[in-house]
Amino acid sequence: MNFPRLYWIASCAVALAACSSAQSEWSKAAAANTIPAYQHFLAKYPNDVHAIDAQSRIVSLQDDQVWTKAQVASSIQGYQEYLKTEPNGAHAQAARDEVTTRERDAAWNTAQAAGTAQALQDFLQKYPTGSEADQAREKLKTLAGYLAQLATAHSQHAADRKRDALAKRFTKAVPQVQVLAPDANDREYRITSAPMSEHDADAACASLKHDGQSCKVIQAPG
Repeated sequence: MNFPRLYWIASCAVALAACSSAQSEWSKAAAANTIPAYQHFLAKYPNDVHAIDAQSRIVSLQDDQVWTKAQVASSIQGYQEYLKTEPNGAHAQAARDEVTTRERDAAWNTAQAAGTAQALQDFLQKYPTGSEADQAREKLKTLAGYLAQLATAHSQHAADRKRDALAKRFTKAVPQVQVLAPDANDREYRITSAPMSEHDADAACASLKHDGQSCKVIQAPG
């Protein structure tokens, strides 16, 4: 009897059976497509040709689980937690986008609730573009789109002197007096109030004119 040949045949049969068993287990794991199924496969066949694929699928499924949790939370904190856990995950960019969108929405809600020119200007400084920025600029035109112009001057020195004198004289009507440098629309230095609403600018000019001071309402630059 040819024992070496029989041994070789037996060895091949065992190998084929093991290969067939591993393939069957892999098919079951792939069909289940769960982390426990792939972990079970790896525990039995850590060196199988499908081992790397199994490990990759586990990583992907874990990433998806954390992402689903973030989506369910649907909050800045939830998406930040995803990024903390999976900084290089498949959904990292989407998570960053969600955080940015929600932070912008929160900032816009805060600015609207405050309803002040300063709050809107702070929002625009951080978020200069987008639909909310356009709304903020329109709102600013109402809140602080106008100036009460008290006087003009040909030089910076003369303008500063007039500003100081007018500020002392009309503190109540115009709490803050400023100097605007010449621009493409006006060659002279202009002594004006700080930005205010059109209604407030009209009221300030009425008060100033009542006290004998010339005044006109102009639009704030920019």
